[in-house]
Amino acid sequence: MFSGVLDLPWWGYVVHTLVVTHITIAGVTIYLHRCQAHRGLELHPVVSHFFRFWLWLTTGMVTKAWAAIHRKHHAKVETEEDPHSPQIYGIKKVLWEGAELYRKEARNTETLERYGIGTPDDWIERKLYSRHDRIGISILFTINFILFGFIGITIWAIQMAWIPFFAAGIINGVGHYWGYRTFQPEDTSTNIVPWAMVIGGEELHNNHHAYPTSARFSIRWYEFDLGWQYIRALRWLNLAQVKKEAPELKLDTAKTRCDLATVQAVITHRYEVLAKYAKSLRRTCAAEIRELKTRAVRVDVGAIKRMLHRDVKSLPAIERVMVDEALSKSKVLATVYTMREELAALWQRSNASKEQLVRHLEDWCLRAEASGIIPLQEFSRRLRCYA
Repeated sequence: MFSGVLDLPWWGYVVHTLVVTHITIAGVTIYLHRCQAHRGLELHPVVSHFFRFWLWLTTGMVTKAWAAIHRKHHAKVETEEDPHSPQIYGIKKVLWEGAELYRKEARNTETLERYGIGTPDDWIERKLYSRHDRIGISILFTINFILFGFIGITIWAIQMAWIPFFAAGIINGVGHYWGYRTFQPEDTSTNIVPWAMVIGGEELHNNHHAYPTSARFSIRWYEFDLGWQYIRALRWLNLAQVKKEAPELKLDTAKTRCDLATVQAVITHRYEVLAKYAKSLRRTCAAEIRELKTRAVRVDVGAIKRMLHRDVKSLPAIERVMVDEALSKSKVLATVYTMREELAALWQRSNASKEQLVRHLEDWCLRAEASGIIPLQEFSRRLRCYA
């Protein structure tokens, strides 16, 4: 049996497979995702073209198609137009058939033209990478067979399955289904684990949806983004330029009234604001639920918890009925929900002037502090300190 040019011990084949698949992961997160799709950084042409060539060789993915589909995912997240939402298609389909959903959307010329603007359009992209996306993986098959013989075919198969499973399946599926949420964007994105290494940092998916243009996915001190470490190394070598990072929240404890800086900070950190609001009022809602149960009022505890994190209109019809009933029987729950909706409306007022936004936020804080709900009062006072 042909064993190839290189005769390695068993662990040598394992190491080789892990290295080449990890380079592919790095290419996806650094080049396709953070650089091309979101413009969070610029790469030196040598680095950029290396990743472009490597991804053509190891995955057959086209830069324009990948960037366009991902941008559409953010624009239409968890709607019928989202190319790969587990909330629409189900977790099982996205997890195991995510690559098929990707290929289906890649055939949608409207998606490519609308969302693929600004991606590479040079001679080699038009004549080779985009037009002959299957040649690369065929070359890789041949190289693997020559180097490793028949075991090279197994390595090639693993390389072919690596991105469809981890990127198309795990990130698009599990990353919108299971994990922890630091922020509250208007979707179900989650951070799968805080130590993002296996998929190059993509595990911090909730952070990414909160600050999509940031080149850095780690936000909290305990989170580790391996892709960001690679970017830092490239920046140190003058091979990358970071254009955007998630802004750091600043507080001015001397402030007692809202001003334009407060409004700007609240809007910038809106998903963190909503997350902190939900966390601050969690015990208050739990106590009110216990009170309602003593009065024999039907309460869907899960629905009330979800009310803290999203608009009631986005809940299933049955849950909406239960929440509406609970709100009608509890002034505290009604206040908590109403104040959350009014706060979220701040960054939806696209036609309001700066002065109107300041007045709106100041009025919100005054009513929060007059509500008699201590956690809401404390949250409002902290909000005034945003700078």
